[in-house]
Amino acid sequence: MASNYSRKTREIFQGQVLLYKNLYGLVDSMCLKWLVELGIPEIIHNHGQPITFSELVLTLKVPPAKVGGVQSLMHYLAHKGFFEIHEIEENEAYTLTAASELLVKGSGHCLAPMVECLLNPTFSNSFHELKKWTYEDDLTVFNISLGSPLWEFLDKNSSFNKLFNEAMASDSQMMNLALRDCKVFEGLESIVDVGGGTGITAKIICEAFPKLKCFVLDRPHVVENLSGSNNLTFVGGDMFESIPKADAVLFKWILHNWSDKDCRKILENCKEAISSAGKKGKVIVIDVVINENRDEHEITALKLLMDVHMASVINGKERREEEWKKLFVEAGFQSYKITPLTGYLSLIEIYP
Repeated sequence: MASNYSRKTREIFQGQVLLYKNLYGLVDSMCLKWLVELGIPEIIHNHGQPITFSELVLTLKVPPAKVGGVQSLMHYLAHKGFFEIHEIEENEAYTLTAASELLVKGSGHCLAPMVECLLNPTFSNSFHELKKWTYEDDLTVFNISLGSPLWEFLDKNSSFNKLFNEAMASDSQMMNLALRDCKVFEGLESIVDVGGGTGITAKIICEAFPKLKCFVLDRPHVVENLSGSNNLTFVGGDMFESIPKADAVLFKWILHNWSDKDCRKILENCKEAISSAGKKGKVIVIDVVINENRDEHEITALKLLMDVHMASVINGKERREEEWKKLFVEAGFQSYKITPLTGYLSLIEIYP
């Protein structure tokens, strides 16, 4: 093996930059947590115009000793694309970008609950167990750090379960942008949203298609206190046992939670559900499709990072098209179609 000393000095320094960029990457996450906890996006949003740095620290009641540090944080986050810096009478002022607008609580597309959930120490500290995870057969980092799988932990810890459900609901709100003009539900009379949680996605579909009968299937304790409407019904159950009969079955960000073996079983139940409905139905999957040859580098990086996350947290995985196809064929489906949906998610239609 060649020694590092055989490399050019420039290459070694480039390697150091890459190493440090990832080493300090933890601070990126903590800066997002800091933003949300201090409510800075709401402060700037409610100000109604660019807010000067002096106005911001006054609103936050930052002690003089920390003003310089806060300014460093704001400059860094602006460099990362979370703020734009303007000059107002020789004073720097900040406005929100598309990314930081997603952290404004109370807005229609707020992802602050995702930040609060994923960066909660109960969740994030589990990644210190990656070395042990490597050698522990089927155990996840969650098994190792908390003594039980994620779903079992959520069942036993109501406060974290609430945090988790709020995070998933916030992500589902983003579906409003993707699904409001989506033609995939046209012509359907009934659909089951499997793992639909509190029904955010189902409600979006119901509003767009008021004649479509929607069912949300989730764990009994998730849906037990939820109320439906004329065309929305909540059903407690287990997708590994059976899925209610319908024209279509929807999985939004669900199948990546499970191994290939588990997904085959779920899809077999789907095939039975849509076949029993009396006409040829379909399965609709909203999930990641890894495609290094077509995606931009940053999108591929996100997908691969999510793949690592899913594998270590719940023994799940993000899949390439050939992996999805193998699942569909083994579950007895005949054809499929993949369409881009959001920045990183795809829409997959599967036909029996």
